[in-house]
Amino acid sequence: MLPAPILIATRGSPLALAQANLILGQCRVAFPDLSFALKIIKTAGDELPPASTPSPELSKGYFTKELELALLSGEADLAVHSLKDLPTDLPPGLKLGAVGPRADARDVLICRDVDVATSSFKPHLQLGALPPGATIATGSPRRRAQLLEQRADLNVVPIRGNVGTRLRKLAGQPSIDGLILAAAGLERLGIELSPDGRLRGEGTPDGLLATRLELEQMLPCVGQAALGIEVREKDARAETICARLNHFETEQCVRAERAFLKAMGGGCQLAVAACAVLLEEVIWLRAVSFLGGSARRAEARGPVSEAVELGRQAARQLGGGP
Repeated sequence: MLPAPILIATRGSPLALAQANLILGQCRVAFPDLSFALKIIKTAGDELPPASTPSPELSKGYFTKELELALLSGEADLAVHSLKDLPTDLPPGLKLGAVGPRADARDVLICRDVDVATSSFKPHLQLGALPPGATIATGSPRRRAQLLEQRADLNVVPIRGNVGTRLRKLAGQPSIDGLILAAAGLERLGIELSPDGRLRGEGTPDGLLATRLELEQMLPCVGQAALGIEVREKDARAETICARLNHFETEQCVRAERAFLKAMGGGCQLAVAACAVLLEEVIWLRAVSFLGGSARRAEARGPVSEAVELGRQAARQLGGGP
């Protein structure tokens, strides 16, 4: 009798499946003698109506809770998350077992190449060149706050749905001039930001322009562009798998970021952002908070061994944590 496969829990959205298949492929290469399979699970976040906006409290786990229940019940052995969705406080009995290498952590400004209300948009369009009063869609308080800090005249409106849905809304609704998405999500879906400033990929609407926003313009969400693998504590087989898949440099950077977020309140819907990079043996963490209404910024630098303390240090500069 063949042993049961190791089950990798994931949501069923196109991006979640792409990410889970990425981890599945890595598992099969690293452990060719083991059997792996995906287990698709619907989460509370998948059930939200398209027009709804989750509250900060609901957002603490609304894309992860059901996957975690599957781990705890033994219905799955590993759960793959966009690390930005994984709460900083995990349920008893579970832990973050591994962090995959980070993709491009930047955000992307996407616009139609023709705006019926104003004029044609040009390739490589920057935030400062948007027409006065342009309408930009985002479901992120963090992005909204940073947009309005730079361009108070913008009309920032909410948007929900997966990446493909949002791109189709932009292409088909003249009331929306542009939207902001994560570069890593586009990349993992096979959507290319071509050198001529256009967005291309299977199923991607024609006539969309895209510009990467540098970190100085738009700090990302904590954990953005990194994948997290959640497992049961004291599960020796899962720990062996995670040890092979873990990317040390990314893990240390997101430890600093997640410590910052936890000290600031712990929700992915908070209007805060942070990004850490590893410069040789030194972690450099940049953070911004809009929780007091206006932007407050912090930086922290220190050795890798102090990753968590660096996150807490940045939070203290912004009024969070003990």
